[in-house]
Amino acid sequence: MKCSNPECNRGIGLVAYRRGWFSKRRYCSKHCRDAFVAVAPKLRQERSAPTHFEWLFLQPIENPQLRLKPVVVRTKAH
Repeated sequence: MKCSNPECNRGIGLVAYRRGWFSKRRYCSKHCRDAFVAVAPKLRQERSAPTHFEWLFLQPIENPQLRLKPVVVRTKAH
């Protein structure tokens, strides 16, 4: 198991140090547990892939409806 400190790459031995009583994160030493690690800012990623709903409307129509054109129909007068 690896230390939960992102700047530490050591494994955890027989003793694991925790920050609080119910904390799930385990550290290799008290130094790693108490070290202040700044949270990296979340990078705003551009959405490269459209959502499923957008994808449905981006698909080309396979059989497009034909456009009707006005036509003059001439009949013979009797």
